[in-house]
Amino acid sequence: MRINGKRTTLRSVQEEDLYSLWQLKYGEENPEWKQWDAPYFPLVQMDFDSYKAQLNTRFSADEVPSMVIIETEGEIIGTVVYYWEDKPSLWLELGITIYSPAHWSGGYGTEALTLWIDYLFEAMPLVRVGLTTWSGNKRMIRCAEKLGMMMEARIRKVRLHQGEYYDSIRMGILREEWEGRENG
Repeated sequence: MRINGKRTTLRSVQEEDLYSLWQLKYGEENPEWKQWDAPYFPLVQMDFDSYKAQLNTRFSADEVPSMVIIETEGEIIGTVVYYWEDKPSLWLELGITIYSPAHWSGGYGTEALTLWIDYLFEAMPLVRVGLTTWSGNKRMIRCAEKLGMMMEARIRKVRLHQGEYYDSIRMGILREEWEGRENG
């Protein structure tokens, strides 16, 4: 699978990508990206062999890849994923991680998520695509709003980070809203 945008490319993970992905995720003890990506959950270090085995198991079960790489100019900058909240009802949630702060707030995530949502709606008979974040991640909320997602739930003060409570934010978009948006 390969989808080219103007600034980003989404592509399937290859065997030769695994070490780079592992380095991006686990290469630093306290990576900056983790301050925004569910920082209330600890990043549990994993050795490369365990990471590789986990990804190989994950990919072997997917009809539609549940994780793909985000690249810009041939450099891996992150991943987009999906997971099932409830597969029988096709309740799917997605996520994104851009590891390098140099690629934050530059439109890379917005484009990557646009390509990913297009792909998911084309590849599966989904009615809705959603994402869950936290009120401390203002960039993710703005990105979701730019994509036309609506806030569907705010669960107040359930995420504790550095002694402060934050809200859990659930956002989503229906297929007909996605297909009917202005730039779609």
